[in-house]
Amino acid sequence: MRTALPLLPTQRTWEPVIDQHETWLAVNPVQGCNKGCSYCYLLDRGQTRVKPTELATPRRTVDLLLASPYYHPQAVLALYTCTDALSTPRNRAHLISLLDEMTTRGVRNPVCLITKCSVTDDVIAAIRSAQTAGMPVIVYLSYSGLGPDIEQGIDHDALRANFPRLHRHGIPIVHYWRPLMPANAAPETITHVLDWAARYASCSVAVGLKVKRGARGQMTELWPGLLDETLPVESADAVWPRQTWDLLASLPDRYPNHPIFQTNSCALAHVLQRPDRHRVHGTATCAANHCPAAQRERCATESHAPITATDIRNGLVWLGVPTVRTVDWDPEQRTATLQGALATRDRNNIAQRYGITIRAPRDGEDRYWSGRFEGGKPLIIDS
Repeated sequence: MRTALPLLPTQRTWEPVIDQHETWLAVNPVQGCNKGCSYCYLLDRGQTRVKPTELATPRRTVDLLLASPYYHPQAVLALYTCTDALSTPRNRAHLISLLDEMTTRGVRNPVCLITKCSVTDDVIAAIRSAQTAGMPVIVYLSYSGLGPDIEQGIDHDALRANFPRLHRHGIPIVHYWRPLMPANAAPETITHVLDWAARYASCSVAVGLKVKRGARGQMTELWPGLLDETLPVESADAVWPRQTWDLLASLPDRYPNHPIFQTNSCALAHVLQRPDRHRVHGTATCAANHCPAAQRERCATESHAPITATDIRNGLVWLGVPTVRTVDWDPEQRTATLQGALATRDRNNIAQRYGITIRAPRDGEDRYWSGRFEGGKPLIIDS
């Protein structure tokens, strides 16, 4: 019997309403989730099993988005990453109003919604309206084969039913197959999930367990093998059960027409039919992805705009980085090496904006999890 979740902090910690994550801009006008997933990165912030709180109206949210130095027209927007936008009637009403406000004010960035909850008819109508106005909307269905002991409050039958409903309405689906850990590592669990998702989703994003700095204790309840302090779980891109990792290579044989990516940016590029801007093509990560030939061709033939060290320095100043000591720019490799620590959000934004690689020491106070874009590697352990 799984023990109860640890006691929550006495105070909730809030994220910025507009923030830069590894792959996209996060737009978080409502924060706090009434669900209780044991692995959630919001748990230690006091933001799970609580009533969602509105921090900004839809109109104010768009004001903040367009005024943010992180915003640019090519950015992908992930809405409500600090809650589930479909988990309560008030959340859904906020989402519907926000989509309308964004399209009315000319925002045409691709938008992603991540959910484990039922996608209701009114939300489908709002998504279709946004699509008609020219805004690409992609729904990420977070379905990993975990049970109610780990994903507390989730109706998994309703989650599965989302796949055919969204597909029928022509709404692109990314199957968010995360986290992967011992509880869902068995081959029969994996095939049960993928046999269903591959019928309807454009692709799957397969990610092991992300362990942000300071969250190791939270994850050991789910995965006792992480107690081994010699394992660099917090600096890894993700932690994988060996059983699942070894199975990945054979999945294309069973699902030859269903792309399976380990990098979310590649999944987005595939769905949006555009080159990936995260410098994955041609790397070991690219080779590990089960990626269609047409998408590899898009990435291989992308033409890059010329850029200089001054452009990069000016971009960092625009983000509010007060001092950029030195920018060593290698135009052939499109790689900038910076002296001095840099926050992950700033690194990610500049790298995506210009389609470059940035190398810089990580800010010691930065608690965002490690990723492949800053050199993190998969960590495979026996469970």
